[in-house]
This record gives sequence, structure tokens and C-alpha cells, in this order.
Amino acid sequence: MRLVLLVGLIAGCSERTPLPAAFQEPSGPRVLVEVLNASGVPGLAREGTRQLRQKGLDVVFYGNADQTLDSTEVLVRRGDGPAGARVARALGLGAVRHVEDTLRRVDVTVLLGRDYRPPPRFPGLVR
Repeated sequence: MRLVLLVGLIAGCSERTPLPAAFQEPSGPRVLVEVLNASGVPGLAREGTRQLRQKGLDVVFYGNADQTLDSTEVLVRRGDGPAGARVARALGLGAVRHVEDTLRRVDVTVLLGRDYRPPPRFPGLVR
């Protein structure tokens, strides 16, 4: 029984099945992101984190901001603009600004404002 199961697993692994797009390796260099909820709506930082991770970005921290904002801001902390533009594209909104802060150890900080609306968790689900 064990031998048959092992042979079946090996045979199944011989074919290369592509991963769904949400779990494929990101295109471009690695971008370290922190997501801060500046909307005042509980739970948005977690939703923003989920959205960015599905787009292949590496969110290393999420939490609450010390301020509230009407509009989402994408702050480039180190490096140049492409990382900030990539994050803004993944969110579908956000003004990109350069606010250098190398002590944060992230490339980009996202301040989710009141304008952020997370995508539906299960887009194909009919209610």
C-alpha cells in the first residue's frame, strides 16, 4: 500500500502544473511594503495586505497609522519611483510620493485612506 502511494505521488509530481496567477512569482525586483490603516475603518490594513500579497508584493508589516487620511498615499521610502508605482497599480489607487526614511527598512509605506475599498474576497461567489 505504501509503495503504491509513493509511486503515485512521484508519478503525479512528474508533470509540471502551473500555479494560479495569484501565487506566481512576481515580475520585477522584490518590493518590501508596510501597510498602515489611515482610514479609521477597522481591518483595512489586513485587507490591503492581502490584496498586495496576491499581486506578488512582499508586505512585511501592517497596522494602524497615527493619522487619518481621505486619500490613500504610497510613500517611497528608499529606491526610486517604480516600486511606488507598482504598489499603487496593485491597489488601483494612491498618490505616489517620495518621503525617504531608511530607518523603516521597507521600500514603500502605504497609508490606506478613506477612499480605499478592498476587493471582494471571493469574486466569483454569487450571493
